[in-house]
Amino acid sequence: MKPIAERLTAPELIVYAGKYIFDRGLTDPAGGNISIRVNGRIYMSPSMAGTKYHWNIGEDDVVIGYENDMEALKKHPRISREGFTHISIYQTFPYINAIVHAHPKYVGAFVAQSKPIPPLMRACDALGVLEYHEPAEPYSQDQANKIVKVLKKNEARMKAKAGVVLMPRHGVIIAAEELMIGLDVLERVNANALVVLAQNFIN
Repeated sequence: MKPIAERLTAPELIVYAGKYIFDRGLTDPAGGNISIRVNGRIYMSPSMAGTKYHWNIGEDDVVIGYENDMEALKKHPRISREGFTHISIYQTFPYINAIVHAHPKYVGAFVAQSKPIPPLMRACDALGVLEYHEPAEPYSQDQANKIVKVLKKNEARMKAKAGVVLMPRHGVIIAAEELMIGLDVLERVNANALVVLAQNFIN
């Protein structure tokens, strides 16, 4: 049996991943976005996929751009609000082919107060202590630049597993070599956040 990513077209994979993170409580109706890079093309979930459609999107809704013309992608009428960040990450790190932005429910308790998340679970050791980007205007190029700055600082971890950046009062950005790794890391980060929260009741 072939892995899921090998059974689906690029647009189908975006649709699958969006439904996956929404149904599992890894993001909420307020937002989130997903993109992948395949053979010089960027496939991205459309703006308001969560808010307006609860991730019930189809293949025709997926935004498609070209790696050699990112400026045109930035001007696409349905580009995700975090599109500038996705594009900046792809331009900076040629080995990154998937980006997931989400609002995981247990991570929310930390980002609301900009608290770092330590790796209590062994499954998150490779990610290290999760850090925040510096304050920036939401959805701006400045925010994108500051997220890239954190990823550069942790590039060794990103090459080994994935890069994770916490967003103050917002959510999380994950950059990975492939989308299924990004989804795996999102699950790990959310589960680890729950364990950290539970410490307050155990100790």
